[in-house]
Amino acid sequence: MKITQCRMARAGLDWTLDDLALASGVARRTIAKFEKGGNVLPEKVETLRATLVAAGVEFINGGKSVGVKVPRKD
Repeated sequence: MKITQCRMARAGLDWTLDDLALASGVARRTIAKFEKGGNVLPEKVETLRATLVAAGVEFINGGKSVGVKVPRKD
């Protein structure tokens, strides 16, 4: 998962850092550090990715593009 994908997924789900921290069990400070480009253990990034996937996020990695799909809210 890329940094931008984490931010996009949170925005699409309308989740704050606190929401993702609560859902994943990863400290808010660690998530903020990751989203700012800091070094974070790969296991923590995988936990974040898995949490977002469980919430319905699909990660898109194709060629020069990255993105996410989030479930509709209707």
